[in-house]
Amino acid sequence: MAETRRVALVTGASRGIGRAIAAALGADGLFVAVNYTANEAAATECLAAVKARGGDGVLSRFDVADPAQVDAAIKQLATERGRLDVLVNNAGIAIDGLLLRTKKEDWARTLEVNLSGAFHCCKAAARYLLKSDSGRIVNISSVVGEQGNAGQVSYAAAKAGLIGITKTLARELASRAITVNCVSPGFIETDMTAVHVKGEVRDALIKQIPLGRIGSAEDVAEAVRFLVSPQASYITGQVVRVNGGLLM
Repeated sequence: MAETRRVALVTGASRGIGRAIAAALGADGLFVAVNYTANEAAATECLAAVKARGGDGVLSRFDVADPAQVDAAIKQLATERGRLDVLVNNAGIAIDGLLLRTKKEDWARTLEVNLSGAFHCCKAAARYLLKSDSGRIVNISSVVGEQGNAGQVSYAAAKAGLIGITKTLARELASRAITVNCVSPGFIETDMTAVHVKGEVRDALIKQIPLGRIGSAEDVAEAVRFLVSPQASYITGQVVRVNGGLLM
């Protein structure tokens, strides 16, 4: 029996922004596939949060950088639930390093996960989204992809590439009423920023943010929640900045 509620796949949903997005979609009653690669305990906790907010869901373990795994997982989800309506490409890694110290394998891995991973998921999901009457794709980019950041050449390149994917797919899929948008967070309180943004660097950064604070994962999730909703049916190809005014 086909799922009556809308079905969403959120990649990299075991923690941080992905977890907040999954929980927000659960609050709107969606069936959420919680993707993860290794941390099953965190993914299970995320799924519990989805259900606690009134949604339902399932764990979906696969590496977005592996197209065979992506194809199999998305096919299984869409077949078992009878539909797929929403794809949120959130999975990402950051391997920092100045240009002359960046190893080619670190460059390759960053692009494989952050950029190629989104490509693989979009390609696999598109055939099912075409059957939805409210297909939605949201790609999670970064302020770094828009303005650059010293020491993050591979991360910035991948996140900038997501914007290009967003605008191109928005044009390709618009005739089938599928919207494709991008959310570009600024500096958000996550495990990743806890490692990379601390001490005096953190204090200096906050001084650059007009709203005077680092954002929360929920700030980003609410933007995604709106973009996948019926109320956003006339918004496509856009980059929605959630950055406290850091970049205008």
